[in-house]
Amino acid sequence: MPEWISTPITPELVRGAVELEQTPYGVLPHRLGALGRKQNVDGQLAMAEAQPSGVRLAFRSTATEIELDVLPTKIAYIGAPPRPDGVFDLLLDGQLAAQGTADGGNVLTIDLSTGTSEVTPGPVGSVKFSGLPATAKDVEIWLPHTESTQLVALRTDAPVEPAADLGRRTWLHHGSSISHGSNADSPTRTWPAVAARLAGVELTNLGFGGSALLDPFTARTMRDLPADVISIKLGINLVNADLMRLRALGPAVHNFLDILREGHPTTPLVVISSIYCPIQEHTPGPLAPDFADGKVAFKATGNPEEVAAGKLTLTVIRAELARITAARAADDPNLHYLDGLTLYGEADHADLPLPDRLHPDTATHQRIAERFVQHAFTEGPFNTRV
Repeated sequence: MPEWISTPITPELVRGAVELEQTPYGVLPHRLGALGRKQNVDGQLAMAEAQPSGVRLAFRSTATEIELDVLPTKIAYIGAPPRPDGVFDLLLDGQLAAQGTADGGNVLTIDLSTGTSEVTPGPVGSVKFSGLPATAKDVEIWLPHTESTQLVALRTDAPVEPAADLGRRTWLHHGSSISHGSNADSPTRTWPAVAARLAGVELTNLGFGGSALLDPFTARTMRDLPADVISIKLGINLVNADLMRLRALGPAVHNFLDILREGHPTTPLVVISSIYCPIQEHTPGPLAPDFADGKVAFKATGNPEEVAAGKLTLTVIRAELARITAARAADDPNLHYLDGLTLYGEADHADLPLPDRLHPDTATHQRIAERFVQHAFTEGPFNTRV
């Protein structure tokens, strides 16, 4: 048996989180600030921000054995097949070396038809990585993007020190469940994680499933975080939540951008509209689950005739975002618009359809990431040489 060394899990070992909350078990990473969590009254957002998409432990060690005790909260949907356990990705010197899952954990059971939920408590579990090279190496453990994870204990068979600052730029991103990583196989295969690796930047991912809704407290969280480049991806949640009408959309977008600019007045900022989603291109929300095929899919339930009265569709929102960013760019040359259809459009849907009619699969996350890097980092405003 190895001679274990226990290392406290402190902010110096965690990247991609906004805050760490002390719990009776350990620490819970959050991706929304404490004030925002206090002001929020939406259970969907509370669940999403506590799911650590893009959050990873980062340290340097010669350890050959690593154990991480965690208390996950796993998700189950009534009427749907069981979901797989969340995946932990182990990276050594930037390369995926192993994957694991943790046993135990709480279970949050959700009834999509009623919006009700119930938590069944469970025990602390562990994820283990063995047989690692005994050389000094940079270690990253990316936490599951699909379930909240309380970090209880970190044990290794060699000392641990925080990973060195490599001087990479920080990319701060906000978006919907697609940015959160829905339907990606593992946390390093979400499109923001793939794009960050390809671009060589440090990611802070505020992709919140179902919750890219122009909340001012989200903008204030972003305002107060360090960032060298910023992107916000808007549209799909505004439609499928049937949250507002066209009259309210423009002021809400302006307010979100105004708050961001309080903390980042000249930072390159890209506003991205939604990728192609046939069910909501011309049909308003609200969105509803569809269990017709024995699995979770989605359908739009709005009436296209109501668009004339101000209801939102993806087509309407893309046009409005393009108008707003063009108008603001006259006084804000570091503000840019990226049409989401350039990342995934109608032709892409014919090639790689959305499995549940709403979320991309892993291959599509990869395509979106590669195109975003091309349009934003290689050829666009995030390229320091442009």
